[in-house]
This record gives sequence, C-alpha cells and structure tokens, in this order.
Amino acid sequence: MTVSPFDHPLLSGLLGDEEAARHFSVEADIDAMLGFERALAEAEAECGVISEDAATAIGSALASFRPDTAKLRAGVARDGVVVPELVRQIQAAVGEPHNAVVHFGATSQDVIDSSLVLRLRGAADHIGLLLSENIVRLANLEQEFGGRALMAMTRMQPAIPITVQDRIVSWRAPLERHQQRLKEQSSRLFVVQFGGAAGTLEKLGDQGAAVRAALAAKLGLDDAPQWQSQRDALAEFAGWLSLTTGSLGKFGQDIALMAQAGKDIKLSGGGGSSAMAHKQNPVKAEALTALARFNATQLAGMHQALVHEQERSGAAWTLEWLVLPQMVVATAAALRQAAELAGQIESLGH
Repeated sequence: MTVSPFDHPLLSGLLGDEEAARHFSVEADIDAMLGFERALAEAEAECGVISEDAATAIGSALASFRPDTAKLRAGVARDGVVVPELVRQIQAAVGEPHNAVVHFGATSQDVIDSSLVLRLRGAADHIGLLLSENIVRLANLEQEFGGRALMAMTRMQPAIPITVQDRIVSWRAPLERHQQRLKEQSSRLFVVQFGGAAGTLEKLGDQGAAVRAALAAKLGLDDAPQWQSQRDALAEFAGWLSLTTGSLGKFGQDIALMAQAGKDIKLSGGGGSSAMAHKQNPVKAEALTALARFNATQLAGMHQALVHEQERSGAAWTLEWLVLPQMVVATAAALRQAAELAGQIESLGH
C-alpha cells in the first residue's frame, strides 16, 4: 500500500497511466503557469495596459527562465499557493524597470486555474483517444462474435437466450454517449480564468474584458467571465470521469463473471497466482471494477469542493488539488486496461 498508487513504481503498472500523469507533473504545471504570464504580458501590451517594451522584456526573460523549485516548495508552505514566490522569481529575472508590471492585474488563482485547464485539455485529448480505441475494439468484437448465443443473466440468475451483440451493446453504447458528453462539456471547461483579486479585474479598468479575451486567444482557450468561486464545470468534468469509469467497471464486472462461469468467454494472458499455478485471474477486469468504485468515491470530494465561501476558498480549492488529478489518471488507466482486456478476448458466446 502507498500514498499514491497512480505513480508508484510498482502499482502504476496496473493503476497508472504515464501520459495522463505527465499533465500533472511539476514540469507541466510550471510550463503552463509561465505560459500564462507570457500570454498575459502580450495581451496587456496589445490592449495598451503595459508597454510593448515591458512585454518584450518579460517574454525574453521567460524564454530562458527556470524557477528555483526548492524556493517554490517553501513558498507553497508559507503562502498556500506557488504563485507569489514564482512571480518574485520572474520579477527578479526581468529586472527593472519592467519587473513592476509582471503579473499585472492578475491573482494567484488566475494562474493556477488557467494552468489546470490547459493541462486538463491535454489530458482530455489523451483520454478521448483511449475512449475511441475502446469503442473500436468493442465494435470489432461485436462484428466477430455478435451473432453467437449467450444466456442473459438477470439478478445473477439465468433468464432468456440473447446474442453476444446484445451484451456488447451494453458495453459500447455508454462509451459512445460519453464521447458526446465530453464534446458538449468542452466549451464550459476549457476556458480561461482571469478575474484579478476578487474577480472584478479592477486594476485593468475598462480594458479588463479586452485583455481577458486576448489572453484566452493566446492560450488557445475560450473566453469567459471569471469563475474562480464557481466550480461547476470542474465538478461536471469529474462527474464525466466517474461515468466513464463506471461504464468500464460494468464491462470489467461482466467479464469477470463470465470468466468465473468459464463457458461463455475465452481470455488470453490472465494474471498468475503464486499459490495456484493453474489459475488465470481476470486482473484487468478486476482493476476496472476497482477504478470505477474509486472514482465514484472521489466524486463526492469534488462535489464538496463546490462550496467556495464568498469570492475565494483556500480549503475547497485545495481539496480539488487532492482529488481531481487522481480521478483523471484513474480514468486514463481504466481506459487503457479496458482496451487491453478487449484485446485479450479470444472467444465470446457459443
């Protein structure tokens, strides 16, 4: 047992996904935050809020800037967020006279939330590809075995004859709906966060909306009013993650039950036993069930994190940091395991 099985040197082979985890590395986070600061300076220069010389100086400094991560860690322990220390280091790299306009008009939450959205977009692209792969693999199984016979099982008891296609549709159709759900969510999720100290962009005056729109465009995000205490889009995405792993968990549970009966399915590459050499355990199917239950449990935490008091919450915000990355990696891991499991099915039905 470990603090995080998702990046554990051993358990990550079953429960992790390196590509999804990469988007939550310190390197990815810092790159996204520096990208925000660079884009902010460019947007503010375009709108006449800061000078072109200042934006050029900031961009030049950021091109070769690498923060002192030990000082960043100490800064988080002191300030609760990384941005104050990060901005101090950027200002030192920029130097006078332009260091005074680094991060101008922004607040820590703008940087951190926009970094999160940028990285979630990359993770969602990866998850979307894995989801498509699963749909294709299930469609191939349906084409190969769909006309064969199965006995329907209702409430764990034999019911009436059905076809393999009937069961595969119950695995595939929800995944296709999840594809559509993710497309529908994207316009609400992948948006810039830029509100300043209390969401009003007070330092930018009548240029606030223009700077925000320019910033969003430079980051490749949609423009939207600040949402720093409105976390419904993130909770909605977490719900989507749980729905996806839940559907995969149903697939895994069905495969495990079919393997238990031993007559309806033939699998290759099952897991071995240290005590019973004859066994081939349905390891991937079991992992899918576990990951589904994990995400369903974590979803309650994301719904708790909806409760942001007034204009900003440190507590609810921190709770998101604890929960959401693990849900993303769990979903990618489940999709990876499900695709591999589908590839291990050598025969279905009779």
